[in-house]
Amino acid sequence: MWQAIRRWFDPRELRSVGRTPDYRFSLANERTFLAWLRTGLALVAGGLAAAQFLPPLPLAHLREVIAVALLLLGGTVAVRAVDHWARTERAIRLGEELPASRFPALLALAVGLGALLLVAAVLIRALGGP
Repeated sequence: MWQAIRRWFDPRELRSVGRTPDYRFSLANERTFLAWLRTGLALVAGGLAAAQFLPPLPLAHLREVIAVALLLLGGTVAVRAVDHWARTERAIRLGEELPASRFPALLALAVGLGALLLVAAVLIRALGGP
């Protein structure tokens, strides 16, 4: 684990393996990393917005649960993004198959489940629930 984290911060470590790839592949990998980072930032912003601007919801502390979940998910996406970037860059340099990841599917399921819970909360409130 520490070796993987060291790769995130030490470009010499990454460049010491394999051979220099076509720069277009490295730039594409970097653009993907930045897209994931924007997703993480959007989730963090959503968490802060939920904490500050959502009115009290029908279930006690639901607003806080939503905010904390979004903040934690945003942080997880950011850390996962840098790890995936480093593993992908290493695979490109070594001419290996790109690393597979289940994270996009898990993130999509988490966001979809969160949306369904919010729909339920909104409908309960609209129909005069607790």
